[in-house]
Amino acid sequence: MSDDEKPLDPEAARVVARIRRLMMIASATTFLAVAVVLAVIGYRVFHLQGSAPPAFPVATATLPAGAKVISTAIGDNQLAITIETAAGIEIRMFDARTFKPAGRLVFAKEP
Repeated sequence: MSDDEKPLDPEAARVVARIRRLMMIASATTFLAVAVVLAVIGYRVFHLQGSAPPAFPVATATLPAGAKVISTAIGDNQLAITIETAAGIEIRMFDARTFKPAGRLVFAKEP
C-alpha cells in the first residue's frame, strides 16, 4: 500500500468533512448572490417603460394674419409672447408646462 491509500485517522477525517461542508456553504452563498444580482438586473431591464423621460409637449398657436412675434419671456411657470397685429400690440400668456392659454392682454390706442 502507498501513502495515498492509507485511511485517514478520525481527526483528519472530521477536518476534511468540515472543510467540505464549509466549501458547500460558501458555494451555495456565492450562487445565491449571483442569482440575486442577475434577477435585479433582469427586473430593472424589463420594467423600465414607466421611467422613460416625459415627451416634450407640442402646441401650435395660431396668430392673426400679418401678425409678428416681437418677443417672448418665461417666468413663474408662464410663457409670455408679445405679438404685433394690425390692431396693435398684444401679449398672450400660456402655461409653461402644458402650453394651454392662460390669458391675453390687448393694448388699444386711445381715440
